[in-house]
Amino acid sequence: MADRAALIRDFLATHRLAEATCTPLAMDASFRRYVRLAAGDRRAILMDAPPPQEDVRPFIAIQTLLRGMDLSAPEIFAADIERGLLLIEDFGDGTYTRLLAAGEAEEPLYALAVDVLIALRRRFEAAASDLPRYDEARFLDEAVRFVDWYLRLVAGKEAPAALREDYLARWRVVLASAESTPATLVLRDYHVDNLMRVAGRNGVAACGLLDFQDAVLGPATYDLMSLLEDERRDVALPLRQKMIARYLAAFPDLDRDGFATSYAVMGAQRHAKNIGQFARLKLRDDKPHYLKHIPHMWRLLIEDLAHPALAPVRQWFEANVPPGWRRVPESALA
Repeated sequence: MADRAALIRDFLATHRLAEATCTPLAMDASFRRYVRLAAGDRRAILMDAPPPQEDVRPFIAIQTLLRGMDLSAPEIFAADIERGLLLIEDFGDGTYTRLLAAGEAEEPLYALAVDVLIALRRRFEAAASDLPRYDEARFLDEAVRFVDWYLRLVAGKEAPAALREDYLARWRVVLASAESTPATLVLRDYHVDNLMRVAGRNGVAACGLLDFQDAVLGPATYDLMSLLEDERRDVALPLRQKMIARYLAAFPDLDRDGFATSYAVMGAQRHAKNIGQFARLKLRDDKPHYLKHIPHMWRLLIEDLAHPALAPVRQWFEANVPPGWRRVPESALA
């Protein structure tokens, strides 16, 4: 850690920020950390993404792509790619999370976020992209975290191999339903913690985008679902329905039934993945504070599993996950 601190001091000195005031910002579930820098009238954010756990190259690639579409990803002022250090634009403190907590009206903020997804889909050239695809292997690797980590958390032991294989087989059956909607750039963690209102910008550029380094080429339903079925925040059903209608109105030729099916499959997969992911953060990384979101995630998962296309997966949950296992053990919350 001392060596890392010295690398950061050298990096800041190289870019005339050795004397900058440093204010740590909230960390996320990754190994990355962010520090706000202020030196006179200069402002920037230091992204510290230590290798080998982190790699800044995907962030740079997606940032370039988004800015090429006139969307507001932070400008990169300086980079040391090998050491995992970036100086990026500071969008301020206006995250959607803070704005909503301060009493800002929900609908205009969500409408702007939906308009960004509409613009992204219209401007993105999927055929010309060399992004990694949200393929079956990636989809199943994420979904199985529920079995590998959450069942271990609540049952206190590893799940039997046959149970795991049955779970994966059922997801394979429903996956084809999610691919009925056209592919586009999927930012993956498109929710209020990673969206900002940027002062002085108009239209979709007024929405700042963060935490997009895991972007893939995948179903257009994913980011809309991520926004409206937020693991950390309840979005009321009427607002969800209104925002889905807003998105669909922009694409009148889109198959509505196929879209609804893809939306439900992507939602169920994401919630199962994140229930497992948050259990893993507790068991592997000793980060129990994410577990508080699991009851809300269970509600979203059950809602999505009700879609007829998800019957094989729903039946697996009904047969293998007792209702009592939807509650995190008190011992895990300590």
